[in-house]
This record gives sequence, structure tokens and C-alpha cells, in this order.
Amino acid sequence: MGFAWRAFALAAALLVMSPLAAAALNIVAVGASNTSGFGVGAQNAYPAQLQALLRKKGINANVTNAGALGDVTAGMLNRLDAAVPKGTDIVILQPGANDLRFFGTRERRAANIVAMVQRLRVRGVRVIVYDPDKIPADFYQWDGIHFNAAAHAKIAAILAAQIAGPAPERDGQLADQAFTRIREHVRELVGFDFGASLPAGQSFNYLTGMIHYAKLRWALLVEYDL
Repeated sequence: MGFAWRAFALAAALLVMSPLAAAALNIVAVGASNTSGFGVGAQNAYPAQLQALLRKKGINANVTNAGALGDVTAGMLNRLDAAVPKGTDIVILQPGANDLRFFGTRERRAANIVAMVQRLRVRGVRVIVYDPDKIPADFYQWDGIHFNAAAHAKIAAILAAQIAGPAPERDGQLADQAFTRIREHVRELVGFDFGASLPAGQSFNYLTGMIHYAKLRWALLVEYDL
């Protein structure tokens, strides 16, 4: 397959991506009962509150709550691909404490978290792990296990600040996600992975320039709705 056709395929991939699709930020929150909103209701859980906060900031975010009551990190790892569909931009991983509560080990818990993060990053999905070393006592309901409504609100605010972030940082994150999507789209169209094997010399320079253009164009579409 000639370089000219490869370049054409990349350009075609840029053209088919509409501003409407670029404007949406798809987020999935993966966790157990403290993600699902046990005791406070899904409408008061941090995923729903995060969506509301981001939209107030002008970010068209869709946050899916993929919390499962009683889940452990092994279960989260097993259902990760099903819980995080294609087109997801960010995953919030809240591993919780059920592993240790249900006689798991810290080592296995840590290994499962690493495995989930790596699997998602290979897919081009940004991962935010919410797993603080110490959680304040006033975060909990009467049972000392589940977050109260005030805690969910605070967690949502912390995550919203991370996701919204300074504009240059946010543009860079979106550009990297765009690069991955364009690469996948071109591979689907013509069976060529320009990220894995690029031609040398001028062809390399030209295609690299097109990639940088694609990343910039995507960031502008999302940031300024052009």
C-alpha cells in the first residue's frame, strides 16, 4: 500500500470526525458500592454529581456509573472491557476496600489495579484512580463503610478539578486521545497502523506533520467547538 494512499486515509479519518462527536467527553466510573451510591442513591453518588459539575464548567460530559455492589478489584478487572465501551475518554477507578474486607491481599489488590490501568491505557483511555491512603472519618455513613452524600460531593469536586484542569494540560490529554482514535480509524479503514510502522525520510516527516495537525485540530474542536 503506497504512502500517498496512507496519507489520504489519515486525511479522510479527520474529515469524518464531526464537531458534535468531538464535543462530548465520555467518562465511566468503575468501582463497588461507594461508586454506585449505596445509601445515598445514584443521583447523589459522585458520578452523577461529577457530570453536573463538569457541565456547569461548560464541558459536555457523560458520566456512566459502573459501580457494582460488593465488587472487588478482581471482579472489576474481569468486567472492565464490558463496563468501558469503545469511545470512552476517561475512566475513574475507585477500587475501594472490599478486597481486604473479604480476605484478599494488598499485593493482589495492587496488581489488579495496575492491570486495569495498563489495559485501559493501551486502549488510549485516560485513567484517574481515586484511592487515597486515608479517608476522613466524616466521609462515612453510620456503618463506617459507605460514603455519605457530603463525601460524594467532595469527591466529585476533586475529580472535576482534575478533569477540567488548566487548558494546556486538558488540550494535551484530548490530543493524545484524538491521536489514538485517528490511529484506530485509519487501521480500520485501510489495515495500516501508522503509529506502529512509519515510512522513513520525507514520508516520515510529512506524515508526522499530519499527525500533529490532527492532534491540534481535535483539541481546537473540543475546546472552542469549532
